[in-house]
Amino acid sequence: MKRITAIAGAALLAAGVAACSGGGDGAATSGAGPSGQTTQAAAGFQEQHKGGTLRLLAKAGDGTLDPHINYSNGQWQIFQALYDGLVSFRKVGGKAAYDIVPDLAEKLPQVGADGKTYTFTLRTGVKFSNGDPVTVDDVVASFQRIFRVSGPTSGTFYSGIVGAAECVKKPAGCTLDKGVVADAAANTVTINLVAPDSEFLQKLALPHAVVLPKGTPAKDQGTTPIPGTGPYKVESYNPNQLMKLVRNPNFTEWSRDAQPQGYPDEIDYNYGLTSEAAVTAVENGQADWIFDPLPADRLTEIGTSYEQQAHVNPLAAFWYIPVNVNLAPFDKLEARQALQWAFDKNALVKMFGGANLAQPACTILPPAFPGHADFCDFPQQDLAKAKQLVQQSGTAGQEVSIVVADDDVSKQIGEYARSVLEQIGYQAKVKVISTNIQFTYIQNSKNKVQLSVSQWYADYPAASNFLNVLLSCASYHPGSDSSINISGFCDKDADAKIAQAMKLDQTDPAASGKLWGEIDRELMQKGPIIPLFNPKQIDFVSKNVGNYQFHAQFHALLDQMWVK
Repeated sequence: MKRITAIAGAALLAAGVAACSGGGDGAATSGAGPSGQTTQAAAGFQEQHKGGTLRLLAKAGDGTLDPHINYSNGQWQIFQALYDGLVSFRKVGGKAAYDIVPDLAEKLPQVGADGKTYTFTLRTGVKFSNGDPVTVDDVVASFQRIFRVSGPTSGTFYSGIVGAAECVKKPAGCTLDKGVVADAAANTVTINLVAPDSEFLQKLALPHAVVLPKGTPAKDQGTTPIPGTGPYKVESYNPNQLMKLVRNPNFTEWSRDAQPQGYPDEIDYNYGLTSEAAVTAVENGQADWIFDPLPADRLTEIGTSYEQQAHVNPLAAFWYIPVNVNLAPFDKLEARQALQWAFDKNALVKMFGGANLAQPACTILPPAFPGHADFCDFPQQDLAKAKQLVQQSGTAGQEVSIVVADDDVSKQIGEYARSVLEQIGYQAKVKVISTNIQFTYIQNSKNKVQLSVSQWYADYPAASNFLNVLLSCASYHPGSDSSINISGFCDKDADAKIAQAMKLDQTDPAASGKLWGEIDRELMQKGPIIPLFNPKQIDFVSKNVGNYQFHAQFHALLDQMWVK
Protein backbone atom coordinates (compact mmCIF):
# COMPACT_ATOMS: atom_id res chain seq x y z
CA MET A 1 0.00 0.00 0.00
CA LYS A 2 1.07 3.56 -0.48
CA ARG A 3 1.89 5.93 2.31
CA ILE A 4 3.53 9.34 2.66
CA THR A 5 5.76 9.24 5.74
CA ALA A 6 8.79 11.28 4.87
CA ILE A 7 11.33 12.64 7.33
CA ALA A 8 13.99 15.18 6.46
CA GLY A 9 17.08 15.17 8.64
CA ALA A 10 18.65 12.62 10.97
CA ALA A 11 18.73 14.80 14.07
CA LEU A 12 15.91 13.00 15.87
CA LEU A 13 17.76 9.76 16.46
CA ALA A 14 21.05 11.59 16.86
CA ALA A 15 19.44 13.41 19.75
CA GLY A 16 18.83 10.14 21.52
CA VAL A 17 15.35 8.92 20.69
CA ALA A 18 15.46 5.13 20.92
CA ALA A 19 11.78 4.34 21.27
CA CYS A 20 11.88 1.61 18.67
CA SER A 21 8.58 -0.19 19.08
CA GLY A 22 6.42 -2.75 17.40
CA GLY A 23 9.04 -5.42 16.90
CA GLY A 24 8.76 -7.38 20.11
CA ASP A 25 6.80 -10.48 20.99
CA GLY A 26 4.43 -8.73 23.37
CA ALA A 27 0.93 -7.66 22.61
CA ALA A 28 1.77 -3.99 22.75
CA THR A 29 4.52 -1.44 22.90
CA SER A 30 4.99 1.27 25.42
CA GLY A 31 4.02 4.88 24.99
CA ALA A 32 3.42 8.07 26.90
CA GLY A 33 0.40 7.71 29.18
CA PRO A 34 -2.50 10.08 29.80
CA SER A 35 -0.52 11.87 32.49
CA GLY A 36 2.87 11.44 30.86
CA GLN A 37 3.70 8.07 32.38
CA THR A 38 4.58 4.95 30.41
CA THR A 39 1.73 2.54 29.90
CA GLN A 40 1.17 -0.92 28.46
CA ALA A 41 -1.84 -2.32 26.65
CA ALA A 42 -3.94 -4.78 28.60
CA ALA A 43 -5.51 -8.00 27.35
CA GLY A 44 -9.05 -6.68 27.84
CA PHE A 45 -10.84 -3.39 27.40
CA GLN A 46 -10.08 -0.91 30.19
CA GLU A 47 -13.25 1.04 30.83
CA GLN A 48 -11.46 3.73 32.86
CA HIS A 49 -9.62 4.88 29.72
CA LYS A 50 -12.73 5.18 27.55
CA GLY A 51 -13.77 8.61 26.31
CA GLY A 52 -12.40 11.86 24.97
CA THR A 53 -11.58 13.02 21.48
CA LEU A 54 -8.50 11.80 19.64
CA ARG A 55 -7.21 14.58 17.41
CA LEU A 56 -5.26 13.50 14.33
CA LEU A 57 -3.51 15.75 11.82
CA ALA A 58 -2.63 15.38 8.14
CA LYS A 59 -1.95 17.84 5.38
CA ALA A 60 -4.88 16.45 3.38
CA GLY A 61 -7.19 13.48 3.22
CA ASP A 62 -5.82 10.30 1.67
CA GLY A 63 -8.43 9.73 -1.02
CA THR A 64 -11.74 7.94 -1.24
CA LEU A 65 -13.61 6.48 1.74
CA ASP A 66 -14.46 3.41 -0.34
CA PRO A 67 -12.54 0.47 1.19
CA HIS A 68 -12.86 -1.68 -1.93
CA ILE A 69 -10.97 1.00 -3.90
CA ASN A 70 -8.66 2.97 -1.60
CA TYR A 71 -5.10 1.64 -1.53
CA SER A 72 -3.29 4.02 0.85
CA ASN A 73 -2.14 3.50 4.39
CA GLY A 74 -3.69 6.76 5.54
CA GLN A 75 -7.18 5.40 5.01
CA TRP A 76 -6.28 1.76 5.68
CA GLN A 77 -5.35 2.77 9.23
CA ILE A 78 -8.76 4.39 9.63
CA PHE A 79 -10.61 1.51 7.97
CA GLN A 80 -9.48 -0.78 10.81
CA ALA A 81 -12.00 0.94 13.06
CA LEU A 82 -14.77 1.08 10.45
CA TYR A 83 -14.98 -2.23 8.60
CA ASP A 84 -14.52 -5.98 8.97
CA GLY A 85 -13.92 -8.93 6.71
CA LEU A 86 -14.41 -12.63 7.26
CA VAL A 87 -10.97 -12.76 8.87
CA SER A 88 -8.57 -10.16 10.22
CA PHE A 89 -5.01 -9.59 11.29
CA ARG A 90 -4.85 -9.65 15.09
CA LYS A 91 -5.20 -6.07 16.37
CA VAL A 92 -2.15 -5.91 18.64
CA GLY A 93 1.38 -4.57 18.52
CA GLY A 94 4.38 -6.82 18.08
CA LYS A 95 4.92 -9.93 15.98
CA ALA A 96 1.45 -11.30 16.77
CA ALA A 97 0.04 -8.60 14.48
CA TYR A 98 0.57 -10.94 11.52
CA ASP A 99 -1.66 -13.66 13.05
CA ILE A 100 -4.88 -14.33 11.13
CA VAL A 101 -7.95 -14.53 13.38
CA PRO A 102 -11.67 -15.01 12.62
CA ASP A 103 -13.61 -11.75 12.37
CA LEU A 104 -17.11 -11.75 10.87
CA ALA A 105 -16.65 -15.52 10.63
CA GLU A 106 -17.14 -17.48 13.86
CA LYS A 107 -13.91 -19.37 13.35
CA LEU A 108 -11.22 -19.89 10.75
CA PRO A 109 -12.62 -21.66 7.71
CA GLN A 110 -12.86 -25.31 6.92
CA VAL A 111 -10.45 -25.85 4.03
CA GLY A 112 -11.06 -28.67 1.58
CA ALA A 113 -8.51 -31.43 1.16
CA ASP A 114 -7.53 -30.02 -2.22
CA GLY A 115 -6.82 -26.60 -0.70
CA LYS A 116 -9.30 -24.90 -3.02
CA THR A 117 -12.48 -24.67 -0.91
CA TYR A 118 -12.91 -22.35 2.08
CA THR A 119 -16.15 -22.58 4.08
CA PHE A 120 -16.92 -19.82 6.59
CA THR A 121 -19.71 -19.80 9.16
CA LEU A 122 -20.92 -16.24 9.68
CA ARG A 123 -21.36 -14.80 13.16
CA THR A 124 -24.91 -13.94 14.17
CA GLY A 125 -25.96 -10.68 15.75
CA VAL A 126 -23.44 -8.41 13.99
CA LYS A 127 -24.98 -5.25 12.53
CA PHE A 128 -23.89 -2.52 10.17
CA SER A 129 -23.80 1.02 11.53
CA ASN A 130 -27.18 1.67 9.88
CA GLY A 131 -28.72 -1.08 12.01
CA ASP A 132 -29.08 -3.73 9.29
CA PRO A 133 -27.90 -7.25 10.23
CA VAL A 134 -24.90 -8.71 8.41
CA THR A 135 -26.01 -11.67 6.29
CA VAL A 136 -24.42 -14.13 3.89
CA ASP A 137 -26.00 -12.14 1.06
CA ASP A 138 -23.90 -9.12 2.09
CA VAL A 139 -20.78 -11.27 1.91
CA VAL A 140 -21.58 -12.49 -1.61
CA ALA A 141 -22.49 -8.98 -2.79
CA SER A 142 -19.25 -7.60 -1.36
CA PHE A 143 -17.10 -10.05 -3.29
CA GLN A 144 -19.05 -9.25 -6.45
CA ARG A 145 -18.50 -5.54 -5.79
CA ILE A 146 -14.70 -5.95 -5.54
CA PHE A 147 -14.79 -6.76 -9.26
CA ARG A 148 -17.69 -4.53 -10.28
CA VAL A 149 -15.79 -1.44 -9.10
CA SER A 150 -12.57 -2.81 -10.69
CA GLY A 151 -10.80 -2.69 -7.34
CA PRO A 152 -7.02 -2.26 -7.62
CA THR A 153 -6.33 -5.82 -6.43
CA SER A 154 -9.29 -7.57 -8.05
CA GLY A 155 -7.03 -8.97 -10.75
CA THR A 156 -4.29 -10.02 -8.34
CA PHE A 157 -5.31 -10.80 -4.75
CA TYR A 158 -8.72 -12.19 -5.66
CA SER A 159 -8.04 -13.47 -9.16
CA GLY A 160 -7.92 -17.06 -7.91
CA ILE A 161 -11.63 -17.17 -7.06
CA VAL A 162 -13.63 -19.29 -9.50
CA GLY A 163 -15.19 -16.89 -12.00
CA ALA A 164 -12.81 -14.03 -11.22
CA ALA A 165 -11.12 -14.11 -14.63
CA GLU A 166 -14.45 -13.42 -16.33
CA CYS A 167 -15.26 -10.73 -13.77
CA VAL A 168 -11.99 -8.92 -14.51
CA LYS A 169 -12.87 -8.91 -18.21
CA LYS A 170 -16.52 -7.88 -17.69
CA PRO A 171 -16.78 -6.22 -14.26
CA ALA A 172 -20.33 -4.92 -14.56
CA GLY A 173 -21.84 -8.39 -14.93
CA CYS A 174 -19.77 -10.10 -12.25
CA THR A 175 -21.68 -12.76 -10.30
CA LEU A 176 -19.04 -15.22 -9.03
CA ASP A 177 -21.96 -17.64 -8.89
CA LYS A 178 -19.65 -20.64 -8.60
CA GLY A 179 -16.87 -18.84 -6.77
CA VAL A 180 -18.65 -17.37 -3.73
CA VAL A 181 -21.65 -19.43 -2.69
CA ALA A 182 -23.99 -18.64 0.20
CA ASP A 183 -26.11 -21.08 2.19
CA ALA A 184 -28.57 -18.94 4.12
CA ALA A 185 -30.01 -21.86 6.06
CA ALA A 186 -26.61 -22.95 7.33
CA ASN A 187 -25.38 -19.32 7.59
CA THR A 188 -22.25 -20.21 5.61
CA VAL A 189 -20.31 -18.79 2.69
CA THR A 190 -18.06 -21.05 0.63
CA ILE A 191 -15.30 -19.58 -1.52
CA ASN A 192 -13.98 -21.80 -4.29
CA LEU A 193 -10.55 -21.21 -5.80
CA VAL A 194 -9.20 -22.40 -9.13
CA ALA A 195 -5.96 -23.45 -7.40
CA PRO A 196 -4.62 -23.54 -3.82
CA ASP A 197 -3.36 -20.18 -2.53
CA SER A 198 -1.18 -20.16 0.58
CA GLU A 199 -1.76 -16.40 0.97
CA PHE A 200 -5.53 -16.39 0.58
CA LEU A 201 -6.46 -15.75 4.23
CA GLN A 202 -3.98 -12.88 4.39
CA LYS A 203 -5.62 -11.35 1.33
CA LEU A 204 -9.06 -11.74 2.90
CA ALA A 205 -7.82 -9.85 5.97
CA LEU A 206 -7.19 -6.68 3.94
CA PRO A 207 -9.63 -3.75 3.54
CA HIS A 208 -10.27 -4.62 -0.10
CA ALA A 209 -12.20 -7.69 1.11
CA VAL A 210 -14.31 -6.12 3.86
CA VAL A 211 -18.03 -6.83 3.95
CA LEU A 212 -20.33 -3.95 3.02
CA PRO A 213 -24.15 -3.79 2.80
CA LYS A 214 -25.43 -5.57 -0.29
CA GLY A 215 -27.07 -2.39 -1.58
CA THR A 216 -23.81 -0.42 -1.74
CA PRO A 217 -23.57 1.12 -5.25
CA ALA A 218 -21.03 -0.47 -7.59
CA LYS A 219 -19.03 2.72 -8.07
CA ASP A 220 -16.50 4.68 -6.04
CA GLN A 221 -18.36 6.28 -3.14
CA GLY A 222 -15.76 9.01 -2.73
CA THR A 223 -16.57 11.17 0.29
CA THR A 224 -19.88 9.42 1.00
CA PRO A 225 -19.58 7.16 4.08
CA ILE A 226 -20.48 3.49 3.61
CA PRO A 227 -22.05 1.73 6.62
CA GLY A 228 -19.57 -0.59 8.32
CA THR A 229 -19.42 -2.98 11.25
CA GLY A 230 -16.55 -1.52 13.30
CA PRO A 231 -16.69 0.45 16.57
CA TYR A 232 -16.80 3.77 14.68
CA LYS A 233 -18.61 5.27 11.72
CA VAL A 234 -17.77 8.29 9.58
CA GLU A 235 -20.05 11.20 10.40
CA SER A 236 -18.52 13.49 7.77
CA TYR A 237 -15.54 13.70 5.42
CA ASN A 238 -14.06 16.62 3.54
CA PRO A 239 -10.55 15.64 2.34
CA ASN A 240 -9.42 19.27 2.59
CA GLN A 241 -10.83 19.96 6.06
CA LEU A 242 -11.95 17.17 8.37
CA MET A 243 -12.94 13.54 8.79
CA LYS A 244 -15.06 13.01 11.89
CA LEU A 245 -15.52 9.53 13.34
CA VAL A 246 -18.08 8.85 16.06
CA ARG A 247 -19.05 5.67 17.86
CA ASN A 248 -21.13 3.14 15.95
CA PRO A 249 -24.24 2.73 18.17
CA ASN A 250 -24.80 -0.77 16.77
CA PHE A 251 -21.35 -2.10 17.65
CA THR A 252 -20.78 -4.67 20.39
CA GLU A 253 -17.33 -6.21 20.68
CA TRP A 254 -17.47 -9.82 19.43
CA SER A 255 -13.72 -10.48 19.30
CA ARG A 256 -11.05 -8.39 20.97
CA ASP A 257 -8.45 -10.04 18.74
CA ALA A 258 -10.22 -9.11 15.51
CA GLN A 259 -12.13 -5.90 16.26
CA PRO A 260 -11.56 -4.44 19.74
CA GLN A 261 -13.76 -1.77 21.21
CA GLY A 262 -12.18 1.67 20.64
CA TYR A 263 -11.22 4.01 23.44
CA PRO A 264 -11.96 7.57 22.20
CA ASP A 265 -15.58 8.66 21.98
CA GLU A 266 -14.70 10.64 18.87
CA ILE A 267 -11.79 10.70 16.41
CA ASP A 268 -11.26 13.96 14.52
CA TYR A 269 -8.86 13.88 11.57
CA ASN A 270 -8.12 17.52 10.77
CA TYR A 271 -6.52 18.51 7.47
CA GLY A 272 -4.77 21.65 6.31
CA LEU A 273 -2.08 22.56 8.85
CA THR A 274 1.51 22.91 7.74
CA SER A 275 3.92 20.35 9.17
CA GLU A 276 5.46 23.05 11.36
CA ALA A 277 2.09 23.99 12.80
CA ALA A 278 1.18 20.32 13.28
CA VAL A 279 4.29 19.66 15.39
CA THR A 280 3.56 22.71 17.52
CA ALA A 281 -0.02 21.54 18.02
CA VAL A 282 1.13 18.12 19.25
CA GLU A 283 3.78 19.63 21.50
CA ASN A 284 1.14 21.91 23.04
CA GLY A 285 -1.36 19.07 23.49
CA GLN A 286 -3.75 20.62 20.97
CA ALA A 287 -3.48 17.57 18.72
CA ASP A 288 -2.44 13.98 19.40
CA TRP A 289 -0.76 12.44 16.32
CA ILE A 290 0.68 13.48 12.95
CA PHE A 291 0.45 11.46 9.76
CA ASP A 292 2.73 13.59 7.59
CA PRO A 293 6.49 14.28 7.54
CA LEU A 294 8.11 15.83 10.57
CA PRO A 295 9.98 18.98 9.46
CA ALA A 296 13.76 18.83 9.65
CA ASP A 297 14.11 21.98 11.73
CA ARG A 298 12.02 20.48 14.57
CA LEU A 299 13.67 17.07 14.91
CA THR A 300 16.34 18.06 17.43
CA GLU A 301 13.67 19.76 19.54
CA ILE A 302 11.48 16.64 19.45
CA GLY A 303 14.42 14.38 20.19
CA THR A 304 15.54 16.33 23.23
CA SER A 305 12.37 17.72 24.80
CA TYR A 306 9.76 15.21 23.67
CA GLU A 307 11.67 11.96 23.18
CA GLN A 308 9.16 9.91 25.23
CA GLN A 309 6.48 10.92 22.73
CA ALA A 310 8.38 9.74 19.63
CA HIS A 311 8.19 6.10 18.49
CA VAL A 312 10.48 4.71 15.77
CA ASN A 313 9.51 1.56 13.88
CA PRO A 314 11.14 -0.39 11.01
CA LEU A 315 8.99 -0.87 7.92
CA ALA A 316 8.70 -3.45 5.13
CA ALA A 317 8.60 -0.74 2.50
CA PHE A 318 10.46 1.22 -0.12
CA TRP A 319 10.35 4.58 -1.85
CA TYR A 320 10.71 4.22 -5.59
CA ILE A 321 10.37 5.85 -8.99
CA PRO A 322 7.83 4.11 -11.26
CA VAL A 323 9.07 4.38 -14.85
CA ASN A 324 6.37 4.43 -17.52
CA VAL A 325 7.56 1.82 -20.01
CA ASN A 326 4.87 2.78 -22.53
CA LEU A 327 5.91 6.42 -23.02
CA ALA A 328 8.99 7.91 -24.60
CA PRO A 329 11.77 8.08 -23.70
CA PHE A 330 11.40 5.20 -21.24
CA ASP A 331 9.87 2.79 -23.70
CA LYS A 332 13.55 2.14 -24.52
CA LEU A 333 15.35 -0.34 -22.26
CA GLU A 334 18.62 1.62 -22.37
CA ALA A 335 16.84 4.77 -21.15
CA ARG A 336 15.41 2.86 -18.19
CA GLN A 337 18.75 1.30 -17.39
CA ALA A 338 20.29 4.77 -17.49
CA LEU A 339 18.03 5.72 -14.61
CA GLN A 340 19.31 2.78 -12.56
CA TRP A 341 22.79 4.34 -12.68
CA ALA A 342 21.70 7.97 -12.41
CA PHE A 343 20.75 8.41 -8.76
CA ASP A 344 22.92 8.73 -5.67
CA LYS A 345 20.91 6.62 -3.21
CA ASN A 346 22.94 7.86 -0.24
CA ALA A 347 22.01 11.44 -1.10
CA LEU A 348 18.34 10.41 -1.19
CA VAL A 349 18.70 8.71 2.22
CA LYS A 350 20.01 12.00 3.61
CA MET A 351 16.95 13.80 2.23
CA PHE A 352 14.71 11.37 4.08
CA GLY A 353 16.50 11.53 7.40
CA GLY A 354 19.89 9.85 7.24
CA ALA A 355 21.15 6.35 7.88
CA ASN A 356 19.20 5.99 11.12
CA LEU A 357 15.91 6.42 9.31
CA ALA A 358 16.50 4.77 5.95
CA GLN A 359 18.96 2.74 3.90
CA PRO A 360 19.69 2.72 0.15
CA ALA A 361 17.62 0.20 -1.79
CA CYS A 362 19.21 -2.06 -4.41
CA THR A 363 16.24 -4.40 -4.84
CA ILE A 364 12.47 -4.26 -5.09
CA LEU A 365 11.98 -6.68 -2.18
CA PRO A 366 13.07 -5.09 1.13
CA PRO A 367 15.85 -6.58 3.27
CA ALA A 368 14.82 -9.40 5.64
CA PHE A 369 11.60 -9.84 3.62
CA PRO A 370 10.52 -13.23 2.20
CA GLY A 371 12.22 -13.78 -1.14
CA HIS A 372 14.78 -10.99 -0.72
CA ALA A 373 18.09 -11.76 -2.44
CA ASP A 374 21.19 -9.86 -1.39
CA PHE A 375 22.37 -8.45 -4.72
CA CYS A 376 23.16 -4.96 -5.94
CA ASP A 377 23.61 -4.71 -9.71
CA PHE A 378 23.54 -0.89 -9.66
CA PRO A 379 25.63 -0.27 -6.52
CA GLN A 380 26.45 3.41 -6.88
CA GLN A 381 25.81 6.45 -8.97
CA ASP A 382 27.62 6.47 -12.32
CA LEU A 383 26.58 9.54 -14.30
CA ALA A 384 28.98 8.79 -17.16
CA LYS A 385 27.45 5.35 -17.68
CA ALA A 386 23.92 6.77 -17.38
CA LYS A 387 24.70 9.46 -19.98
CA GLN A 388 26.19 6.85 -22.31
CA LEU A 389 23.04 4.72 -22.08
CA VAL A 390 20.87 7.75 -22.84
CA GLN A 391 22.93 8.37 -25.97
CA GLN A 392 22.66 4.70 -26.98
CA SER A 393 18.88 4.83 -26.55
CA GLY A 394 18.62 7.71 -29.00
CA THR A 395 16.52 9.71 -26.53
CA ALA A 396 18.96 12.47 -25.54
CA GLY A 397 17.38 15.90 -25.48
CA GLN A 398 13.81 14.67 -25.01
CA GLU A 399 11.49 16.31 -22.49
CA VAL A 400 10.89 14.43 -19.24
CA SER A 401 8.57 15.31 -16.36
CA ILE A 402 8.49 13.79 -12.87
CA VAL A 403 5.27 14.08 -10.85
CA VAL A 404 5.61 14.37 -7.07
CA ALA A 405 3.36 15.01 -4.09
CA ASP A 406 3.55 18.35 -2.33
CA ASP A 407 5.16 17.18 0.91
CA ASP A 408 8.63 18.59 1.53
CA VAL A 409 10.66 15.43 1.00
CA SER A 410 8.86 14.37 -2.18
CA LYS A 411 9.44 17.85 -3.61
CA GLN A 412 13.11 17.69 -2.62
CA ILE A 413 13.49 14.29 -4.30
CA GLY A 414 11.73 15.67 -7.35
CA GLU A 415 14.11 18.61 -7.65
CA TYR A 416 17.08 16.29 -7.20
CA ALA A 417 15.74 13.97 -9.91
CA ARG A 418 15.22 16.91 -12.26
CA SER A 419 18.84 17.95 -11.81
CA VAL A 420 20.11 14.41 -12.43
CA LEU A 421 17.92 13.96 -15.51
CA GLU A 422 19.35 17.12 -17.01
CA GLN A 423 22.88 15.98 -16.24
CA ILE A 424 22.41 12.75 -18.19
CA GLY A 425 20.91 14.44 -21.24
CA TYR A 426 17.20 15.20 -20.83
CA GLN A 427 15.18 18.39 -20.61
CA ALA A 428 13.51 17.86 -17.26
CA LYS A 429 10.87 19.49 -15.09
CA VAL A 430 9.02 18.72 -11.87
CA LYS A 431 5.23 18.70 -11.57
CA VAL A 432 4.02 19.07 -7.97
CA ILE A 433 0.43 18.15 -7.15
CA SER A 434 -1.57 17.78 -3.95
CA THR A 435 -0.83 14.76 -1.80
CA ASN A 436 -4.49 13.75 -1.67
CA ILE A 437 -4.68 13.23 -5.46
CA GLN A 438 -1.09 12.42 -6.50
CA PHE A 439 -1.35 8.67 -5.92
CA THR A 440 -4.45 8.21 -8.07
CA TYR A 441 -3.17 10.69 -10.67
CA ILE A 442 0.07 8.82 -11.33
CA GLN A 443 -1.80 5.53 -11.69
CA ASN A 444 -4.03 6.71 -14.54
CA SER A 445 -2.40 6.18 -17.93
CA LYS A 446 -4.56 8.98 -19.39
CA ASN A 447 -2.42 11.47 -17.47
CA LYS A 448 0.70 10.34 -19.39
CA VAL A 449 3.02 10.40 -16.38
CA GLN A 450 6.55 9.49 -17.46
CA LEU A 451 8.15 9.39 -14.00
CA SER A 452 6.84 9.87 -10.48
CA VAL A 453 7.86 9.39 -6.86
CA SER A 454 5.85 6.88 -4.88
CA GLN A 455 6.11 4.48 -1.94
CA TRP A 456 5.04 0.93 -1.28
CA TYR A 457 4.35 -0.49 2.18
CA ALA A 458 3.77 -4.24 2.37
CA ASP A 459 0.15 -5.33 2.70
CA TYR A 460 1.32 -8.62 4.20
CA PRO A 461 4.64 -10.50 4.39
CA ALA A 462 4.86 -12.15 0.96
CA ALA A 463 7.11 -11.42 -2.03
CA SER A 464 4.11 -11.45 -4.34
CA ASN A 465 2.81 -8.37 -2.54
CA PHE A 466 5.61 -6.39 -4.17
CA LEU A 467 6.47 -8.16 -7.42
CA ASN A 468 3.03 -9.44 -8.44
CA VAL A 469 1.03 -6.43 -7.27
CA LEU A 470 3.33 -3.72 -8.58
CA LEU A 471 4.52 -5.27 -11.85
CA SER A 472 2.16 -7.98 -13.13
CA CYS A 473 0.00 -7.58 -16.22
CA ALA A 474 -3.10 -8.13 -14.06
CA SER A 475 -2.29 -5.02 -12.00
CA TYR A 476 -2.22 -2.75 -15.03
CA HIS A 477 -5.60 -1.14 -15.79
CA PRO A 478 -5.20 1.52 -18.52
CA GLY A 479 -7.28 4.62 -17.96
CA SER A 480 -8.05 3.78 -14.33
CA ASP A 481 -7.20 5.64 -11.13
CA SER A 482 -6.79 2.19 -9.56
CA SER A 483 -3.92 0.86 -11.66
CA ILE A 484 -1.34 0.05 -9.03
CA ASN A 485 1.12 -1.07 -11.72
CA ILE A 486 2.07 2.57 -12.26
CA SER A 487 4.85 1.64 -14.69
CA GLY A 488 2.37 0.00 -17.07
CA PHE A 489 4.79 -2.92 -17.22
CA CYS A 490 3.43 -6.17 -18.69
CA ASP A 491 5.82 -9.02 -19.41
CA LYS A 492 4.30 -12.46 -20.00
CA ASP A 493 7.55 -14.24 -19.17
CA ALA A 494 7.83 -12.39 -15.87
CA ASP A 495 4.17 -13.19 -15.15
CA ALA A 496 4.82 -16.89 -15.77
CA LYS A 497 7.73 -16.92 -13.33
CA ILE A 498 5.68 -15.03 -10.73
CA ALA A 499 2.92 -17.62 -11.07
CA GLN A 500 5.49 -20.39 -10.69
CA ALA A 501 6.89 -18.81 -7.52
CA MET A 502 3.42 -18.36 -6.03
CA LYS A 503 2.65 -22.02 -6.70
CA LEU A 504 5.96 -23.07 -5.12
CA ASP A 505 5.04 -21.06 -2.00
CA GLN A 506 2.53 -23.80 -1.15
CA THR A 507 4.94 -26.73 -1.28
CA ASP A 508 8.55 -25.56 -1.12
CA PRO A 509 9.06 -22.14 0.53
CA ALA A 510 12.86 -22.34 0.22
CA ALA A 511 12.74 -22.96 -3.53
CA SER A 512 10.07 -20.31 -3.87
CA GLY A 513 12.20 -17.78 -2.00
CA LYS A 514 15.14 -18.45 -4.34
CA LEU A 515 12.92 -17.99 -7.38
CA TRP A 516 11.48 -14.73 -6.04
CA GLY A 517 15.02 -13.39 -5.68
CA GLU A 518 15.79 -14.33 -9.29
CA ILE A 519 12.60 -12.60 -10.47
CA ASP A 520 13.52 -9.47 -8.52
CA ARG A 521 16.92 -9.39 -10.22
CA GLU A 522 15.46 -9.86 -13.70
CA LEU A 523 12.92 -7.09 -13.12
CA MET A 524 15.63 -4.76 -11.91
CA GLN A 525 17.48 -5.31 -15.21
CA LYS A 526 14.33 -4.38 -17.15
CA GLY A 527 13.99 -1.16 -15.17
CA PRO A 528 10.25 -0.53 -14.68
CA ILE A 529 11.00 0.55 -11.10
CA ILE A 530 13.94 2.46 -9.61
CA PRO A 531 14.17 1.57 -5.87
CA LEU A 532 15.44 4.52 -3.82
CA PHE A 533 15.51 3.59 -0.13
CA ASN A 534 13.86 1.51 2.61
CA PRO A 535 12.37 3.72 5.35
CA LYS A 536 11.61 3.61 9.04
CA GLN A 537 8.74 5.52 10.58
CA ILE A 538 8.41 7.96 13.48
CA ASP A 539 5.07 8.44 15.21
CA PHE A 540 4.97 11.64 17.28
CA VAL A 541 2.14 11.69 19.82
CA SER A 542 1.00 14.19 22.42
CA LYS A 543 1.51 13.86 26.17
CA ASN A 544 -2.22 13.17 26.41
CA VAL A 545 -1.88 9.82 24.62
CA GLY A 546 -1.40 6.41 26.20
CA ASN A 547 -1.45 2.81 24.98
CA TYR A 548 0.48 3.50 21.77
CA GLN A 549 0.72 0.26 19.77
CA PHE A 550 2.43 -0.26 16.42
CA HIS A 551 0.78 -2.84 14.20
CA ALA A 552 3.16 -4.45 11.70
CA GLN A 553 0.43 -4.44 9.06
CA PHE A 554 -1.49 -1.20 9.59
CA HIS A 555 0.92 0.82 11.74
CA ALA A 556 -0.35 2.87 14.71
CA LEU A 557 -3.61 1.44 16.10
CA LEU A 558 -5.29 4.81 16.33
CA ASP A 559 -8.56 3.77 17.96
CA GLN A 560 -6.65 1.93 20.71
CA MET A 561 -4.97 5.10 21.96
CA TRP A 562 -6.09 6.48 25.32
CA VAL A 563 -6.69 10.22 25.45
CA LYS A 564 -7.47 12.62 28.24
